[in-house]
Amino acid sequence: MNTIQNKGGTMRPFTIEIPQADIDDLKSRIANTRWPDGLPDVGWSRGVPPEYLKELAEYWRTSYDWRAVEARLNQYPNFITEIDGEDVHFMHVRSPEPDALPLLLTHGWPGSVAEFLDIIGPLTDPRAHGGDPADAFHLVIPSIPGYGFSSPLRQTGWDTHRIAKAWAELMRRLGYESYAAQGGDAGSVISLELARVAPEHVVGVHLNMLMTFPSGDPEELAGLSESDQARLAALGRFDTELSGYMKVQATRPQTLAYGLTDSPVGQLAWIVEKFLEWTEAEKAPEEAVDRDLMLTIVTIYWLTATAGSSAQFYYEGAEAMSHAVAGEVPPPVAAPVGVAVFPNDIFLPVRRIAERDIPTITHWTEFDHGGHFAAMERPAALVDDVRTFFRSLK
Repeated sequence: MNTIQNKGGTMRPFTIEIPQADIDDLKSRIANTRWPDGLPDVGWSRGVPPEYLKELAEYWRTSYDWRAVEARLNQYPNFITEIDGEDVHFMHVRSPEPDALPLLLTHGWPGSVAEFLDIIGPLTDPRAHGGDPADAFHLVIPSIPGYGFSSPLRQTGWDTHRIAKAWAELMRRLGYESYAAQGGDAGSVISLELARVAPEHVVGVHLNMLMTFPSGDPEELAGLSESDQARLAALGRFDTELSGYMKVQATRPQTLAYGLTDSPVGQLAWIVEKFLEWTEAEKAPEEAVDRDLMLTIVTIYWLTATAGSSAQFYYEGAEAMSHAVAGEVPPPVAAPVGVAVFPNDIFLPVRRIAERDIPTITHWTEFDHGGHFAAMERPAALVDDVRTFFRSLK
């Protein structure tokens, strides 16, 4: 069921096996953390509170079970293949339904293949999860070059377009002539770009994050609802308050890498902050995302030492982001596009602008709950929306 075809390029079976010495080193470093002071009564307004992070770090050191996560990841077929000079890790989970639609899932930052663990079963085997077997997918879940179990980057130039070309090559090697794409965060822009570079192969794209920026034309903004105006206003808050991580990673990723690669608590703080700010959690990230799953994301960045390497994606994409912010219309996407909007996401799209940028949008769902990490926060809702959209294309 989980064998793969190989049409050019070596695909090596891969088992995740972190040396015990690395686990011991992680725990030792946490125990020997040099903690900074914090100000009283400021909560999360100036960053992650020391009292919260100390408790979470101690849980990470004493209670979190990486070996259990490792075993869960290894339940699925993992592979490594070299594409364009980089080792690319991917999971390939075939459905028991022979006519399943191949679907490529792409994570973002701060994410990894682990964020999809709760949706792999329902997507590949809906019959076993109370669904319709006609909605089954064969899943291909790669680690973005420079992230996780893909090798740290050896070259510059790994922007969205190059990654999309690598994904097209991966799907070609797997023997998939017709396939779909899904993603959030970086995975959304990569999935759209995949549809541009391989239009004859991509049958549809589903997104759980979409950025929309106005062009500055007053007519474009005329008649917008209050909720759409609020969505545009939120872009200002992102720029002034929430985008610090992006500006650092887009300008000085190497400088940032030293601290995050040397201090697990530094890496923990850098990521866990996003699980509060980009979700519907109010007091602690665990209100939105399971604590162990959140720590799994952080642990993968730590154990693979890819904090700096993953940040290079922002550096490579800085120019493209500046064009998007200026409201420039991107190149067309021929494939149908479905959009799932979760209300606590970091970006909330304005449909009128979205349809200006992507006239092929055929599906749009506004959810009442959920945020940026849909596969971890609202896995059932995401699965249902993915099924609904691609069912409409059959």
